[in-house]
Amino acid sequence: MQEFEKTISFGGRDIHLRGGLLAPQAGGAVLVQSGETAVLVTATRSAGRQGIDFLPLLVDYEERLYAAGRIPGGFLRREGRPPERATLICRLIDRPMRPLFPQWLRDDIQIVATTLAMDEQVPPDVLAATGASIAVLLAKIPFYGPMAAVRVGLVGDDFIINPTYKEVETGDLDLIVAGSPDGVIMVEAGANQLPEADVIEAIDFGYEVVQDLIKAQLELIKELGIEIVTEQEPETDPTLATFIEEKTAAAIKDVLKQFSLTKPERDEKLDAIKAELATAVDALEDENPIKVAVAENGKALGNTYKSITKKLMRQQIVADKVRVDGRQLDEVRPISCRVGLLPKRVHGTGLFQRGLTQVMSVATLGTPGDAQMMDDLHPDEEKRYLHHYNFPPYSVGETRPMRSPGRREIGHGALAERALVPVLPSKEDFPYVIRVVSEVLSSNGSTSMGSVCGSTLSLMDAGVPITKPVSGAAMGLIKEGDEVRILTDIQGIEDFLGDMDFKVAGTDTGITALQMDMKITGLPLSVIADAINQAKPARLHILEKMLATIDTPRAELSPYAPRLISFKIDPEMIGMVIGPGGKKIKAITEQTGAKVDINDDGTVTVSAIEGEKALQAKALIESIVFKPAAGDVFVGKVTRVIPIGAFVEFMPGQEGMVHISQLADYRVAKVEDEINVGDEVIIKVREIDGRGRVNLTRLNIHPDEAAAAREAAALR
Repeated sequence: MQEFEKTISFGGRDIHLRGGLLAPQAGGAVLVQSGETAVLVTATRSAGRQGIDFLPLLVDYEERLYAAGRIPGGFLRREGRPPERATLICRLIDRPMRPLFPQWLRDDIQIVATTLAMDEQVPPDVLAATGASIAVLLAKIPFYGPMAAVRVGLVGDDFIINPTYKEVETGDLDLIVAGSPDGVIMVEAGANQLPEADVIEAIDFGYEVVQDLIKAQLELIKELGIEIVTEQEPETDPTLATFIEEKTAAAIKDVLKQFSLTKPERDEKLDAIKAELATAVDALEDENPIKVAVAENGKALGNTYKSITKKLMRQQIVADKVRVDGRQLDEVRPISCRVGLLPKRVHGTGLFQRGLTQVMSVATLGTPGDAQMMDDLHPDEEKRYLHHYNFPPYSVGETRPMRSPGRREIGHGALAERALVPVLPSKEDFPYVIRVVSEVLSSNGSTSMGSVCGSTLSLMDAGVPITKPVSGAAMGLIKEGDEVRILTDIQGIEDFLGDMDFKVAGTDTGITALQMDMKITGLPLSVIADAINQAKPARLHILEKMLATIDTPRAELSPYAPRLISFKIDPEMIGMVIGPGGKKIKAITEQTGAKVDINDDGTVTVSAIEGEKALQAKALIESIVFKPAAGDVFVGKVTRVIPIGAFVEFMPGQEGMVHISQLADYRVAKVEDEINVGDEVIIKVREIDGRGRVNLTRLNIHPDEAAAAREAAALR
């Protein structure tokens, strides 16, 4: 391909495109650069494999630490398993791209985005997503694009396009909008309890810029003499589909109208119809074209039966406005909530069930040292709120090997995390690191929003002072021609056979997280706005059920949760607290059983299961960094005796001298007549001389001062 360069300007930002130079053997390749962030995106197509009955699209996002001028840590000194954020960017690229490939396409397609350079101003994710569209167009792969993605931030009252990391951190919105010529195709957002109207306006604002980027891509491929490839779907013989529909349509319709059926009962009846169909096909003569077609393609019977079931279910919703379980379009399934289900050794538990979807979330409180260090290209160095999501096979009545978390688990956990972060207390008010694990115990749609609800319950049960409870609902869509039906609280079959999965989470004040995925090539903003607005009463209804179970965070933490005490010391004194080779801090830990974390700014956090142990450790640290003043009274221990007086250690590592004349209110002939090495004495700081030496006295000490000194010493 010939080399080309093109600059796209929009919203005060520039995107520079360069192609034809890098990765010449890839199907299509483009280097997308904005500021000092540069992402190489390639798209390659290879011949399909035998027996594949789905679109084998593979999207990878790679980060190289050299992009930020860094060398990886660890023994190998090279990148290993992709960090969580890289996995989320993979999903961010995949979700708007996948619906734009013809669903009949069976060739292997791989999109690889590699961040080659990055500054702390421009995030690479939206560049990679837009670059994926350009690379596919350059590769001449069948595609209903172009597609483009932009980030929208809200700083003050102004929306901004592709904000910097700092603008995202300080703003109230982090929204990514992806679109095609047919409309919005993907939305991903975190928000600080923004009203629905503001979020809808932000999506509209972002899609206007998306249209400009789509126009620029069309101009680029026109300049390069490339046409968008839109291969026609291969013609198929309708004989098999007609036969199956005639044999099964009436029975399927009858099952779909039996609203009292549970999911297992409905599945069993539909499977029985499919089994009868297979028997009918087996009874045909061997030369019958229907039997021949089934024999040649073992998946043809099942796939066609599934397509007919999907069509009939969608027709029922569009025509009758009633769903397979008898609910109205805007009706939420029955809800139940529980807290404190597990013993108190578990710091907080929330069990949330909506219909057949059941999620148990467990909250654990940790110390600042438990924060997750982020070893990736992005500027955030640590996370103090961790949300993990597990989806075991038994949750859908299946068996399969248990593996490490996949992209879906990581994505759902990140969505629930994003939904809850805006309501968490500040680090200053609640210095704990918080981990919530959502265990999906039963799944029939909307488990990610079930995780949000269950996690809110578990946080309140653990005594985390969240500012507001958060609930969530998943919205679906059936679109047949001009007819559109929006579904509230979709279940599994509606997600699988529908056109949209739109998750909306928030408080009674506003939205905290959004995630919209499409199976069609785009939607107008009006439909998206309707879905967002229809989700609000559902969220509030769910929230009401949650608050009936627990309406405020518990006043007391679990007795097994660590007790934290945070305080500040002079940063110059950190070395004294740690000691040579960590000697002093290890001694404090061994003596008290408490854990001590010290930040570079002098913030010390002491944690222990027993509050008294934490107080004891705090007192020991304060004694090390303590700067005495005249008039302070201490309980000290005599360390040395000399003819003119005695040295007394009044704080760990701090000594002063009591002159012989200050030992008693009468003449002392010999120091040993009053005190000896090892004696415990009450002393007062008389003065600190110009050389920093502490002079002590045993005179003029009030009994109340002595009592207070003994109480303080007891803690050390």
